[in-house]
Amino acid sequence: MIEYLAAQEQKSLLRFLTCGSVDDGKSTLIGRLLYDTKLIFEDQLAALESDSARHGTTGTDIDFALLVDGLESEREQGITIDVAYRFFATAKRKFIVADTPGHEEYTRNMATGASTADLAVVLVDSRQGILPQTRRHSYIASLLGIRHIVVAINKIDLMSYSEDVYDRIVADYLEFAKDLGFETIVPIPMSARYGDNVTMRSEHMDWYKGPVLLEHLETVPVETDMADKAFRMPVQLVSRPDLNFRGFAGQVASGRVGVGDEVVVAKSGQASKVSRIVTMDGDLERAEAGQAVTLVLEDEIEVSRGNILVAPEDRPAVADQFQARVIWFDAAPMIPGRSYLLRTEADSTPATITALKYQVDVNSFAHEAAKALNMNEVGVCNLSTQSPIVFDPYGDNRVTGNFVIIDRLTNRTVGAGMIDFALRRSQNVHWQAIEVNKQAHAALKAQKPAVLWFTGLSGSGKSTIANTLEKILHAKGKHTYLLDGDNIRHGLNRDLGFTAEDRVENIRRIAEVAKLMADAGLIVLVSFISPFRSERRLAREMMDDGEFVEVFVDTPLEVCAERDPKGLYKKAMAGEIANFTGISSPYEVPEKPEMCLLTENTQPVDLASMIDDYLTAHFQNED
Repeated sequence: MIEYLAAQEQKSLLRFLTCGSVDDGKSTLIGRLLYDTKLIFEDQLAALESDSARHGTTGTDIDFALLVDGLESEREQGITIDVAYRFFATAKRKFIVADTPGHEEYTRNMATGASTADLAVVLVDSRQGILPQTRRHSYIASLLGIRHIVVAINKIDLMSYSEDVYDRIVADYLEFAKDLGFETIVPIPMSARYGDNVTMRSEHMDWYKGPVLLEHLETVPVETDMADKAFRMPVQLVSRPDLNFRGFAGQVASGRVGVGDEVVVAKSGQASKVSRIVTMDGDLERAEAGQAVTLVLEDEIEVSRGNILVAPEDRPAVADQFQARVIWFDAAPMIPGRSYLLRTEADSTPATITALKYQVDVNSFAHEAAKALNMNEVGVCNLSTQSPIVFDPYGDNRVTGNFVIIDRLTNRTVGAGMIDFALRRSQNVHWQAIEVNKQAHAALKAQKPAVLWFTGLSGSGKSTIANTLEKILHAKGKHTYLLDGDNIRHGLNRDLGFTAEDRVENIRRIAEVAKLMADAGLIVLVSFISPFRSERRLAREMMDDGEFVEVFVDTPLEVCAERDPKGLYKKAMAGEIANFTGISSPYEVPEKPEMCLLTENTQPVDLASMIDDYLTAHFQNED
């Protein structure tokens, strides 16, 4: 028994996925592989036969797709929705296969399955040929670093096992995939339903001389070279069970490390040597990629979760601006300028997509100008993070070169990215140390800086209240400045329209101006509709703690429309104004504003006085 387990441990592991368009037979292929390799128990086979009678789509035959389509909704609709992982082994190799969905709306699930795969089996329905989803999945596989492709030309039985059909599809695939950078592309004609060329050579296609699928999977050379790359270990945990032990736990992402080797903390540049390599099974002299270890260093240097221990002679990039290829997953489009959360293998930080350089057409691979990325689209972007992150180009290291993008309000994963390179300007531009700082400006004015951010629908009374408040503050000797939405659009933001993208950029610019004015020691009154929570949150985070005051001017839409001081609602309702907040564009109500002003039956001067009282209570002059 011990010898058998030792032999199993010595087998190489191949991670692969099945992908392609909907109903190309991905789940059926995996089910057939498991069945033909005798990896289905008798009770599982009995259950499969019963399920085939209830949910199957193959008449009286066993429906092998039901082995991996485990969700009830998948069985009812006959489609794959989630990623299904299965483990199996043969005499030559161990396998982990990911069955990914073919529907376009579940492209994010396919990307999840591809992120750790060494090989992709791209299924093509012989009746349909190459479809847009075939191209999309192949392109994403290329982006995610997969270098080995099997083109499984399935359902060839429905085309009378035609060699001409096979040749035509192979030629089409090779033509569009020639620039995707795959090392091997192996086309195989097959019938997953009947097992032709899956594990055994088909009697119906004596014209095909290549390998059957299982034979190729067992022999394709995909052993990872991660151990030969530069040493990288993201720190997942600082282990300190007692005063005598302090170790840094994580999985070695690439390279090798040994006792006595020098390592460097990527962000700080502090160096030390490894004194111990600790594991659950005892200390090691050396560790390499894939091993989970705890490193003990000779020196008491600061290393926290989110940092990476690296080789001193080959360090990764540390930057807060970089270019990356982004796959967008969410129904809400990706808009440059909007704040998201960026999460890498080791770190997490607020980030902004500063520019969408171009979108990639997955059919022609052409670079197209775009202002936003919609769901399942791929684009090349520049990103800026609030704090520097550690990374390698994705082409050099898949572990340290990838990231996901999180929506900060919903906590949904809305995108995934592969880093190309750092934007070197981020290393050449530094904050200039200024001796006359914010505190000095504020002390001269005998006041504390503040940013009062008035938000609400058009016609809610924001500008009237802000203007009244400024008069009150001016009369008290306060130094103020009022930034009003309409006035700013005549100058600084005259180039912006009212699309979602332009609204985001509009608020980003105003927030930057407000920050500079607060640095000058002013009390800044900002009166903008600013309809999106994410942009108001971005503005808040630019300011110092306690400096930002969100004032929600809460006036019902019908009241604003009734007032209609500029006649805008009438035009918007008539369709003459596009993207009008409250009519054809949404307004996201603040969740926790510092002040909420109900304007009905209350005069602007009384509302302004309420804000003045708030400022007196929370922004007392500093001595």
